[in-house]
Amino acid sequence: MIEAVGLTKRYGAKTAVHNLSFQVRPGAVTGFLGPNGSGKSTTMRMILGLDMPTSGHVTIGGHPFRNLPNAPRQVGALLDAKAVHGGRSARLHLLSLAQLAGIPARRVDEVLGVVGLQDVAKRRSKGFSLGMGQRLGIAAALLGDPQVLLFDEPVNGLDPEGILWVRNLMKQLAAEGRTVFVSSHLMSEMALTADHLIVIGRGQLLADMSVQDFISTNSADFARVRTPDTAPEGREKLTAALVEAGGQVLAEPDGALRVTGVPLPRISDLAHDADVRLWELSPHQASLEEAYMRMTQGAVDYRSTVDQRAGLQPADPYGYGPGAPAPQGWAPPAGNPYPALAGERPNPYAQPMPPQAVPQAAPGYPSAPASQGMPPAPAVPPVAPAPPSTPPPGAAPAGPADLTKRDSEDAR
Repeated sequence: MIEAVGLTKRYGAKTAVHNLSFQVRPGAVTGFLGPNGSGKSTTMRMILGLDMPTSGHVTIGGHPFRNLPNAPRQVGALLDAKAVHGGRSARLHLLSLAQLAGIPARRVDEVLGVVGLQDVAKRRSKGFSLGMGQRLGIAAALLGDPQVLLFDEPVNGLDPEGILWVRNLMKQLAAEGRTVFVSSHLMSEMALTADHLIVIGRGQLLADMSVQDFISTNSADFARVRTPDTAPEGREKLTAALVEAGGQVLAEPDGALRVTGVPLPRISDLAHDADVRLWELSPHQASLEEAYMRMTQGAVDYRSTVDQRAGLQPADPYGYGPGAPAPQGWAPPAGNPYPALAGERPNPYAQPMPPQAVPQAAPGYPSAPASQGMPPAPAVPPVAPAPPSTPPPGAAPAGPADLTKRDSEDAR
């Protein structure tokens, strides 16, 4: 088991990790999530003794990593798949690691077969693709047959077959009673692989719970309703009936309605009573990605600015592309693509968003009540796009200098 208590790491004036406490238990795959720069890699390095914490401590099986006897046989890790001498073959690289840890040479051939590199074992690693390098890094982590395994982005560069293999490998290792700690940005893979989640943002703990609890806590289910596009009056009648029944209605970009607070059978009855035909009535269950985005939207450091050339593109005759008009009644969410929904627990870590960032409700009808954190958005007049050589007034991006420079060059 991995246990961190009050873990803090500072680099000069920057605090990478602050008072972080969690446990990674054996027998389950624990996902480690967080935006770029949130402190995930720093935390893993402190677990492995590569960085010393400023305060607090972290132990593996009750002992600091540095005090573990023959650590490679107890802990395996993949932090950087490129940390390989390019002039060595895959087999020689693993053989050198095995000799340092007193591991029999036959184990090298075993793990090469496990990761599927047995046919290229004599090739120099500098000629490996990104996916092959990942497989070699996983082989190095498995070399000592350890009980504790840490993986940082293990599926980076792998093809679909390789991703499926890694997913099954993680589950198998956990089923054998091992401690498996996996950091990844692929929410779809985490939803299929992880049993438990630890989520951090800006170096602080945001969530420590099962995948199912995380999704239910940070999202709200809703119904997706669509009426015939040729009968907008029917859409308005249904919206009025839903609001009168206590529901909250939001217009989506494709013309559908997002309805919360009213169960699906009741929506069907209201549409029947209003003599409105339905083209779609489907339940929507939130994904891990949506729940994660809602939880971490206030902890993201790097955000893109609007490409000023987008407004100069000609409109697509089929209604798509950057020059196409927005659907009627739809206000694009400027800074908060995941507003709070009815029935959702407020996120204590999310930063307050400006009023214009809240999606507007269907035309003529109120959105969620103010108590839900959803004040109605004021009408914002359209702004003509600025010439490509000049940034729009007051659009100084809040991102880091490198992103600002790159976006400015794109604008030119």
